Amino acid sequence: MSSKIALIPGDGIGKEVLPEARRVLEHIAPSLTYEKFPWGSDYFFKHGRMMPEDAIDRLSHFDAILLGAVGDPRIQDHQTLNGLLLPIRRRFDQYACVRPAYYYPGTRSPLAKPAPDAIDFVVIRENTEGEYANIGGHVYQGMKDEVAVQTAVFTRHGTERVIRFAFELASKRPIKKLTSVTKSNAQGYGMVFWDRVFREVAEEFPDVATESLLVDAACMDLVRRPEDFDVIVASNLFGDILTDIAAIISGSMGLAPSANLNPSREFPSMFEPVHGSAPDIAGKGVANPLAAILSAAMMLDFLGDSDGGAKIQAAVRAVLAEGKATTRDLGGSAGTRQCTDGVIARLAK
Repeated sequence: MSSKIALIPGDGIGKEVLPEARRVLEHIAPSLTYEKFPWGSDYFFKHGRMMPEDAIDRLSHFDAILLGAVGDPRIQDHQTLNGLLLPIRRRFDQYACVRPAYYYPGTRSPLAKPAPDAIDFVVIRENTEGEYANIGGHVYQGMKDEVAVQTAVFTRHGTERVIRFAFELASKRPIKKLTSVTKSNAQGYGMVFWDRVFREVAEEFPDVATESLLVDAACMDLVRRPEDFDVIVASNLFGDILTDIAAIISGSMGLAPSANLNPSREFPSMFEPVHGSAPDIAGKGVANPLAAILSAAMMLDFLGDSDGGAKIQAAVRAVLAEGKATTRDLGGSAGTRQCTDGVIARLAK
């Protein structure tokens, strides 16, 4: 497989974990080629923007994008998101954000009851509209009567395609169950619309069992019965919240990969760990690289090298089970590079 990969290390621990993911890829898929782009908060401090004006055009020539993390406490988060992440997701129509949650043997969940392998589900997050559409405005800004309006946008096109994507995924998994998460008791337009589209698409997939939950109940049930979930589909905001819970109950944010997919493959897809830039531990060499490595495995699978992706996942599983090369968030003492060395050693076997 020969594919061109755009690397955006970004900020904080992104600069530490992305090189480790590349080391693993160079071992398992040596034909990949790379170009690194120094975009993110450091670029913002020099140029007043998170990436150059022609960034999207430059990225469009790649087969995939591998991102480390973005975010700096000196820059407001909405500026970070709307300056880099969200433009890439929208312009490349990466409408399906795929975030798997898996409880590996050797890790420790804060929950008392789950056995290893019991937590095994995928959250499909709508990625291009919904609550993150950034539509709204201010009136009387800075005055005592200031008004702020934020509008969520749910289109038939956007809602139906991500729900159908989730059904198609659920139909290929052994359990064949899909849970839709909304808040339609309080949001009587967008969320009621989502529920209706979900029911309509469900008629096309009679072999998939369905469940609809309000987001507060879904958060509760992820804690009390995580083993009952298979595939979850949710809006941009709710998917974001649910996947943080999913990562923690599975053992660590450092084990949570994600894919921002353009399923039609008309544009490149982007793969990134969920954990963010973690400025409190940046530069210390202790960040967990496994989420970035697992994101790289998802990238290989999407690019057609399912064997390479499966080998990386198996190597990560073996490292976690053995426990000798795990980072401190997992109860170990290995540094970032030593953890990756453990994965590469397993791949060599």
